[in-house]
Amino acid sequence: MEVNYMSPTPTPPTPTTDGEDLCSLEVTDVAIDGVTLLICLCGLVGNGAVLWLLGFRIRRNPITVYILNLAVADFTFLLFMVTSSILYMIESISCSSAVSLRYMRSLFLLSLFSYNLGLYLLTAISIERCVSILCSSIRRPQHLSAVVCALLWALSIAVIAAVTSLCLLHKYEHCQMALISMYVLNFLIFAPPMVISSTIFFIKVQCGSQQRQPGRLYLVIFLTVLFFLLFALPLSIWNFLQQFGYFLVPSQVVFLLACINSSINPFIYFLVGSCRRHCSFVSLQVAFRRVFEEPEDNTACSNDTTMDTLAPAC
Repeated sequence: MEVNYMSPTPTPPTPTTDGEDLCSLEVTDVAIDGVTLLICLCGLVGNGAVLWLLGFRIRRNPITVYILNLAVADFTFLLFMVTSSILYMIESISCSSAVSLRYMRSLFLLSLFSYNLGLYLLTAISIERCVSILCSSIRRPQHLSAVVCALLWALSIAVIAAVTSLCLLHKYEHCQMALISMYVLNFLIFAPPMVISSTIFFIKVQCGSQQRQPGRLYLVIFLTVLFFLLFALPLSIWNFLQQFGYFLVPSQVVFLLACINSSINPFIYFLVGSCRRHCSFVSLQVAFRRVFEEPEDNTACSNDTTMDTLAPAC
């Protein structure tokens, strides 16, 4: 039995007369929720460190503005998932509903807000870095990153506000159409440009690697996008298919994968920034500076050879 509180219309539990059988069926769910909780707690610590270092310890530049906002989105998503995991574990252990379905739906919709924001930010990062490495002739405005992040925040708030009003105040049909529209927006407007720009980005960097190795920042962006596609995008696919009655895998699995994605970024920053040819590790602050204080990438297509060539070779 699985009570899917993540759906706008949760599936009611199957009646049973044996309370012990009902609890025994939840053992796997409790185990998955426990693993999810541990990963989320680690992710909260990691993203908290990113917020502290990039916000107060490292010189601000266009890329750190995006990464800082991405860390906020990941931290918020993990915070909601910690709350959800604890509530699910309580319900599974007690074999009873701990909170109302309306509260669980609200929690799910709030987690979608931070999830969508992370997707939008990664798309913006991929496109900007791709344009940068292709040597666009257009001069980059000084506060472009801050303006783009503000617009993406506004878009995320507008999208989730519309979906929330339809899901909590109107009929199921309205909620279903709102969710489908949101997932279509993710799939058709944001995901394809992220994949295309990241592919161009990767090919361009690899083609230029004969003269020099790609910098740490390139590697970080590529890995961040790759892990999002592998671990976070299945959540959107699962939710989209769910609206049409397809349940390919348990909801706990896709949310566990999404939590791994939101938790792993700080560790990517640290490992890429700290790992040298001899695999010597440095402090967190030094590692982050190596990644995010590299020279601007618009020199990648010119004859300027001042780019940092320290690529990890562990």
